[in-house]
Amino acid sequence: MKKTLLFCSTALFLATSCVDSLKEYNVNPKTATKAPGVTLVANAERTLARNVTSTNVNLNNFRLYVQYWAQTTYFDESIYNLSSRPIPGTFWTAFYRDALADLREARRVIAADPLISESVRKNQLAIADVLEVYGWTTLVDTFGNIPYSKALDISNPLPAYDDAATIYNDLFARLTTDIANMDDSNGSFDGNGELYYHGDVALFKKFANSLKLRMALTIADADAAKAKQYAQEAAPGVFTSNADNAQLNFLSTAPSTNPLWEDLIQSGRYDFVGANTFINRLNALNDPRRSSYFKLAANGTYRGGVYGTNNNYATYSAPGAKLEDPTLPGVLLSYSEVEFLLAESVERGFTVGGTAASHYNSAVTASIQQWGGSAASATTYLAQPSVAYATAGTTGSYKEKIGIQKWIALYGQPVDAWREYRRLDYPVLTAPGQALSVLPLRLTYPVIEQNLNKASYTAASAAIGGDKVSTKIFWDKF
Repeated sequence: MKKTLLFCSTALFLATSCVDSLKEYNVNPKTATKAPGVTLVANAERTLARNVTSTNVNLNNFRLYVQYWAQTTYFDESIYNLSSRPIPGTFWTAFYRDALADLREARRVIAADPLISESVRKNQLAIADVLEVYGWTTLVDTFGNIPYSKALDISNPLPAYDDAATIYNDLFARLTTDIANMDDSNGSFDGNGELYYHGDVALFKKFANSLKLRMALTIADADAAKAKQYAQEAAPGVFTSNADNAQLNFLSTAPSTNPLWEDLIQSGRYDFVGANTFINRLNALNDPRRSSYFKLAANGTYRGGVYGTNNNYATYSAPGAKLEDPTLPGVLLSYSEVEFLLAESVERGFTVGGTAASHYNSAVTASIQQWGGSAASATTYLAQPSVAYATAGTTGSYKEKIGIQKWIALYGQPVDAWREYRRLDYPVLTAPGQALSVLPLRLTYPVIEQNLNKASYTAASAAIGGDKVSTKIFWDKF
């Protein structure tokens, strides 16, 4: 960005000229001196999508926690060993430093940009803030109390932690304001600069409403009144088809490929097979997504490895070819998930339109089509008594019916699958015999927080009931 000036003699310093400062010689006028807002937003979008899509065991082990996959060689993650790798710290940093900091700076840059019209500025600021809200909710849902109101301040390297429920309340307020501020009659980011919707304000508004609906149902067992209010506010503006999905369309060439391809193919490693927990369920239901989710095992069947131990890669069903596609989209929030949320809303007595069964059917159908299946195959699948909403499950509980099918549908959204498992308590997952703890209900705080931000860490740990994987997030009531 800056050129180094080489002075041949001290005369240059002493010479009289019409230039008042040498600074203009020290700057390349053809190179940007700071990142524009759209660049910061795009970088954050890329980071967010990679964070929730990756299967890197140092970052994202949630496919293992919800027993989609089993491991072949090392299985520390499947027995919930969070200390052999810096998993909490990597996840924490990937959101705070690599995504939220960019979004906070993007909002500062956009607010100060004299070349943006006020109508465009308003949309850009709202879009950046919606993404920030998404990032904050993910951190809260992962850790509980976190630095929020004092975070991302370079002058305060040791921020206090905020109460998780209080953070959610503020995020609802922010998101409600963002939705009100977005005006699809005006522009936002041009062309391909914004990566999810290419600056389409109407689609981003759908994302914001869908995120609000997700947040509302997340807190439903903790605060039913607020959940009802926010769900009913959001429902009229949510996703209505798979075309609305909040996702990053990865490319076929580095460095813009899906991290799944990087971990499964580019790495040359064979670390994962389908877990028996998941594949047995898919087999029992004759699920049409099996061929997309997994490959056939050597014996010509879909066969899952034993969860919580090491498995022979050649013996079991490996992750499917679709997951080996470098262009597979990284999904933050899907239409299928929204329809499941609407089904649950109806069951909880919220006024969102439709019936629980109709939304459930739409959710399952959307998931099957998202993975390449047909509407006809979805109809056949839903006709089975073990899948049909009226007869599915063993308890008659809507949480069981929705929870099991949502678990199957969120295969490509492991962070969300882990949240929904903890919230709905279905399917029933059993920790392996060698497990070091219960199936994690949260990640513990990073070691660096324990060492460098000790006072704040200690207070936060006490406030949540102990920095343990068994400590529940505020919304996890059952």
